[in-house]
Amino acid sequence: MQNAPLMTDRAALIRNRKRADGDKGMFLQQTAAEEVQDRLNLVNRTFTKVAIVTAFPDVWQHVVPQADIVSDLDVLPLTPKSYDLVIHALCLHWANDPVGQIIQCQRALKNDGLFLCVTFGGQTLNELRIALGQAESDVSGGISPRVAPMGEIRDLGALLQRSGLNLPVADAVPLKVRYDSPWHVMRDLRAMGETNALAGRLRRPTGKSVMMRAVDIYREEFSEDGRIPATYELIFLAGWSPDESQQKPLRPGSAVSRLADALGTEESPLKD
Repeated sequence: MQNAPLMTDRAALIRNRKRADGDKGMFLQQTAAEEVQDRLNLVNRTFTKVAIVTAFPDVWQHVVPQADIVSDLDVLPLTPKSYDLVIHALCLHWANDPVGQIIQCQRALKNDGLFLCVTFGGQTLNELRIALGQAESDVSGGISPRVAPMGEIRDLGALLQRSGLNLPVADAVPLKVRYDSPWHVMRDLRAMGETNALAGRLRRPTGKSVMMRAVDIYREEFSEDGRIPATYELIFLAGWSPDESQQKPLRPGSAVSRLADALGTEESPLKD
């Protein structure tokens, strides 16, 4: 049985990240880190052993100053049953096996430990995806992989249960950034270290005609009062490593009162 082809070209991803601008390109990482801190402040728990999976440790190490910083390799260097908090910090979208990443984090948790992940959702860069896809189709008659696939909130939330985590919660924070031109969007992506690192990407520079057509489509379809919007969707996932102390759902048929009584209505049996 052959292994499935890898989605991400790891060498290209590392190269892109090394070119990232630590001063101007980290605003989404910083926003995500602040959101994670806000969520942790709402948890009535003191975490004593923490790991953070990240490509940009300078941004994330302040979230929990004593945390172990872990690179987002396919095999995470995490010791099983060692942490009461694992944070996966805005890099799951580049994982060749997202479920495997979460399972590895779950196995690294002690009983009743918290897994908290922030990742890009499916609405991210939808304007750029449409413009590039239409432009390439118009000019060359085909479409090549250009933007990493990103899951919808329902699908990403389901990964928590598949990974063996309890009490799963998923929520989204949509962000819209406005630029002077589509070129500024692409410049920002380079500064973030988020340009194309897909294994199936074209291995030659995109032709000028495709790029110019994409810019025109972007402006025509999405311009707002002379500005160019770019959508970024941050999805936050949280789940707990199983423990006997956690709440459990009631067994079907174990209710001690009727819903009709609680609502003050008459109960009518369904017809066959």
